Amino acid sequence: MLVLAVDTATPAVTAGLVHLSPAGEPGTRPAVATLAARVKVDARAHAEVLTPQILECLAEAGVRRDELDAVVVGLGPGPFTGLRVGMATAAAFGDALGLPVHGVCSLDAIAADTIGEKRDPGELLVVTDARRREVYWAKYLNGTRVAGPEVNKASDVPVGDAAAVAGSAGHVDFFDLPVLPSETPSPAGLVTVAASALLAGELPQALVPLYLRRPDAVENSFRTLDRTGA
Repeated sequence: MLVLAVDTATPAVTAGLVHLSPAGEPGTRPAVATLAARVKVDARAHAEVLTPQILECLAEAGVRRDELDAVVVGLGPGPFTGLRVGMATAAAFGDALGLPVHGVCSLDAIAADTIGEKRDPGELLVVTDARRREVYWAKYLNGTRVAGPEVNKASDVPVGDAAAVAGSAGHVDFFDLPVLPSETPSPAGLVTVAASALLAGELPQALVPLYLRRPDAVENSFRTLDRTGA
């Protein structure tokens, strides 16, 4: 499968084209290969650079839009302004091309990128910048989320038995833990999280952003329109 992956939940505007194929051996993970990727760190440039990044990735990989099989987008947690750009763009591509659009937790994608970085993964803490002197966080055990996502001051995050931390540069420094080199959601990480649903041909759920805050935390969904416009 050829999958377009985008994420705007953090200051990093991310787009990429990923090839996904089933696991070769029982008990192994599906094969995920990044064919092209673009990442620009600019919290104020999401709307300006995301679509050009997508087009650059398609051109670099030599892939036409009608050759895409699916779209994956990060749902956050993140601020309203950033999230709506990525989700609206993903929904628009899906609608225009008749593709399923799968949403995933952006923190899950960061965690997925850390698998293999440590010989003994243990429990992993993932944090990103929530502004207001707070962080978005979630905890994982062997790649599976066991707590979160939530938003707290760094001092109030229940570190518990976490053996390592990954996420935003500067915010990982709030925790006295070994730091793994995964700062923002990558295209490969996003697709890895959605791989099972993609390969099984599951219908995607409505895209609901993870704001985690009031008054931002108002239910707001971006749904892919069918060909009749319903």
